[in-house]
Amino acid sequence: MATATAPTTATDLAPDGSGRVERMGRRALVRVRAAFGAPTLNATLLLGTALFLVAFGLVMVLSSSSVESYVAGGSFFTDFAKQGAFAAIGVVVMLIAARMPAGTWQRVAWIAILLGIALQVLVFTPIGFGANGNRNWIGVGGVSMQPSEFVKVALCVWLAMIMTRKQKQLGKFWQAWIPAAPVAGLSIGLVLLGSDLGTVVIMVALSFGALWFAGVKWWHLLLPVAGLAVLAVPVVLSSPSRIRRISAFWHGCTDADYYSGCWQQLHGTWALSAGGLFGVGLGNSRAKWSWLPEADNDYIFAIIGEELGLLGAVVVLALFALLAWTMLRIVRHAKQQMTRVVTGAAMVWLIGQALVNIGVVLGLLPVLGVPLPFISSGGSQLIAALLIIGVVLSLERVDNPRARGEEPLAAEA
Repeated sequence: MATATAPTTATDLAPDGSGRVERMGRRALVRVRAAFGAPTLNATLLLGTALFLVAFGLVMVLSSSSVESYVAGGSFFTDFAKQGAFAAIGVVVMLIAARMPAGTWQRVAWIAILLGIALQVLVFTPIGFGANGNRNWIGVGGVSMQPSEFVKVALCVWLAMIMTRKQKQLGKFWQAWIPAAPVAGLSIGLVLLGSDLGTVVIMVALSFGALWFAGVKWWHLLLPVAGLAVLAVPVVLSSPSRIRRISAFWHGCTDADYYSGCWQQLHGTWALSAGGLFGVGLGNSRAKWSWLPEADNDYIFAIIGEELGLLGAVVVLALFALLAWTMLRIVRHAKQQMTRVVTGAAMVWLIGQALVNIGVVLGLLPVLGVPLPFISSGGSQLIAALLIIGVVLSLERVDNPRARGEEPLAAEA
């Protein structure tokens, strides 16, 4: 005679079936978390921090660009709508990348770096164009992009692939630098030809970061660093604009230098000082009324400080600190060289670029013209930053089998 199976949980005894619904809900939640690739603590923190920065950035882009948008086209929301579209594309790209098998990135590394170099070469063709003295964009049919942002992603993946394949040989100087130096040097050199020194600085830091986290001996990095330092001198001196920026930084900006290279720096400083502790209120910036160039891009941190005050600025710093801490946790817990190098290089890129951007606004560095990751306006930088976060999430699953959702589901059975 068949016997009825006893319910395994108290919720199964509910006459209205709510227990079964609750179990189904928990299973569905696990599957959703697995689909988004963020069930572990590290992945959840990484994904959550990135998305929060993007949402915060959209709010600040709307506030900082509204006046210029209205002057240019009669609408306060033109630039915000574009940034919102880029954010939507970037989030989709990130989630797709997060669900890719981890082995995919090693297989596509060569394709990615060659495609990135090819796109950067197009900058010097008729479809390429420049802005603010830098030639670093391409445009077709009214759609423009900055290839160097995607070259950063390709460099992270490609260098990690090379460092993984040569992991046992990295103790030798030439094994560590060949073919890393020629390929990375070509990528960076093409960006330098377009005079985008700020992006070059970030790409150089990213490349050295990849080698450092791969385990290359620190004294094997000294000679290339010294060589690049010597090379940087004629590069800086070759541009009157760079000389003017360095001079303004070295001697300091005063009211007497208002029209001689210090306009942007002075207005950025005044915007920050006007914010005080609590700010003048969201949307109430005075600097964004055509006083501060690149208010929604390179100098958006000045608008944050003006409207949200010191507290708002500290929140932004705390978010980037949390992002850095999370990525360091992933590096420390990584069992795979690929995961360790991609995450370390991405951290140097994103956190380093954030520190450079904020340092420029605070007057601690000469003006380099790099955006604040996730927050500044600009589609290429936003999509590229979200893409590398997706790659890190994909690789993080290699070291965390729970990220597939298998263990929680088994526990529920």
